Amino acid sequence: MRGVWGAVRPHAVRLVGAGLAGAAAELCGLGLVAAAAWLIARASQRPELAALSLAIVAVRGFAVAKGSLRYVERLAGHDAALRALAELRGRVFDALAAARPSVRGRVRDGDALTRMVSDVDAVQDLLLRCVLPSVAAVVCGAAGVVVCAGVHVPAGLVLAGGLLVAGVVLPLVAAGAGGRAAARVAAGREALAVRSLDVLEGSADLVMFGASARFAARAGEAAGRLERAERSGALVAALVAAAGFAVQGGTVAAVTCAGLRAGVGEVGAAVLALTALVAVESVLPLAVAAQRLREVLPSVRRVGAVLAAPAEVVVARPAVLPRGPLEVELLGLRVAYGEGVALDGVDLRVERGRRVAVVGASGAGKSTLLAAVSGEVPAVAGAVVLGGRVLARYAPGDVRAAVRGLAQDAHVFAGTVRANLLLARPDASGEQVRAAAVRARFAEVVEGLPDGWDTVVGAGGRGLSGGQRQRLLLARALLADPPVLVLDEPAEALDPVAADALTRDLLEAPGGGTLLLVTHRLAALGSADEVVVLDRGRIVQRGRHAELLAVPGAYRDLWDAEVLAA
Repeated sequence: MRGVWGAVRPHAVRLVGAGLAGAAAELCGLGLVAAAAWLIARASQRPELAALSLAIVAVRGFAVAKGSLRYVERLAGHDAALRALAELRGRVFDALAAARPSVRGRVRDGDALTRMVSDVDAVQDLLLRCVLPSVAAVVCGAAGVVVCAGVHVPAGLVLAGGLLVAGVVLPLVAAGAGGRAAARVAAGREALAVRSLDVLEGSADLVMFGASARFAARAGEAAGRLERAERSGALVAALVAAAGFAVQGGTVAAVTCAGLRAGVGEVGAAVLALTALVAVESVLPLAVAAQRLREVLPSVRRVGAVLAAPAEVVVARPAVLPRGPLEVELLGLRVAYGEGVALDGVDLRVERGRRVAVVGASGAGKSTLLAAVSGEVPAVAGAVVLGGRVLARYAPGDVRAAVRGLAQDAHVFAGTVRANLLLARPDASGEQVRAAAVRARFAEVVEGLPDGWDTVVGAGGRGLSGGQRQRLLLARALLADPPVLVLDEPAEALDPVAADALTRDLLEAPGGGTLLLVTHRLAALGSADEVVVLDRGRIVQRGRHAELLAVPGAYRDLWDAEVLAA
């Protein structure tokens, strides 16, 4: 919650102004009704016009001021809320980006989307539907009690009792009764966002494996649970609203009866009745605010949890990364996911500028090795040494800039092909962009599209085939040309002939940096300086392609399996 307040605090002056304007508008409304009631009742007695002039002016003044102040309140309140939301959404994005890899790994894409959009929007409701109405209700209710007590003290006490019921008891009942529904609504929205994103982003894979109906049914079930939770909350809100109208009517009747019994007269009774009516009406929104508060609190807490998540350790005096290709060394590296061990005591040294291929069966730890080199997964034991210093000696941002490439979860954003490529190097010239695309064998594809480099692709690469999407991502990685280039299955989704040719090209001319390449295609690895074979998180063989084929072992087994599959 402290992080949320940190985003709201710079706009606190606007919020306070909106709250004061709202309270003043309610006071003007109360004054308008009280003055109008006195004016109508007194006019029925046919006094001289001079006796009514002050009340006439007051009614006009209160009416004009109420509308003006309400406009100011809406303008200032929404301006402050929207400014706070813009800043908060940026902070959430920065927090997710700067969080430790272990924290980011626990947040799924759909959950991150929910926290970025729905949960942050809930803060707006917290400000506009909970905080500001509460301030106006307290001020107007207190003023109503003062006015009624000025006419007749017992009537003021009766009104105070009605206000306590409408402004305290009913909100507590609404919050208690709607609490479970609110929690179900928040959880339902999160679940629906995750399920929907699974269906939308993975539609092609789901169709291929015949799982579309099952995942669509899960999304439908999530939508049904959310609908039931929202219906339950709506029922509670309707019952609370009905109870509020009953309390309002009962309070007005009780206040009027108390005044008539005390002999306040027709004018006094009219003032008491209408003042009580407006005063109770001003606090009735507190019940809705209390229920809405229970609904938005889980969302606000999730936003606060993101902002409070431990960020990557900031080195006080980070070391400066050397220029050019960097040497990479793994010293007894051990990486675990829960109870499972992904890398178990890996020792590996890759000299600067060398081209090393990492192979192995699925689950051998190949992708984890690349993630450890880039600092995306923490080591349980051992260390990663980059350019002669352990990774922890460098600033995390410098490591991300030095070790880049193509990961299995690389994303294509909605936008033009050119814009997606320029993410790797925004200042790259058109010639550099095209050169990277040529090396990825993507240039001919782009130039054959109707709009060429300005062709718009959808999120996730919609509009491109699997092979085209992979070549776009590879071209983006090559355009970055970092000191250490890590490529995870760069030829995935290509036919075997094209995959081997592309892999051979990458090994023969990888660029200016050290290359670590993970692949399951072995035919093109004769161009690699060294091949490292992983099995169950351990290095079981290493050497040149021809040397490994000459001896029995895991590499030859992988080769035989590839030959049989062909």
